[in-house]
Amino acid sequence: MVDDAPDVMAARLRTAFELFELGAAVRRAQLRRERPDASDEAIEALLLDWIRTRPGAEHGDAWGRAVAWPRPRRSPL
Repeated sequence: MVDDAPDVMAARLRTAFELFELGAAVRRAQLRRERPDASDEAIEALLLDWIRTRPGAEHGDAWGRAVAWPRPRRSPL
């Protein structure tokens, strides 16, 4: 059973943001190890490029197939 209480949902969203920040920090550290002479600006540019185009998530992180958005409304028949 899923708890849809606002405070529970807010806690889940905060956790998702924290996990994203942790993942970005890990990738940033990896980029820094791979390119020790790169500037902070260059590392941030590489990180943003990776976030936008990382393999396996070309259409986002959701399961299923990509669909047009917004989705067309269906006729109520």
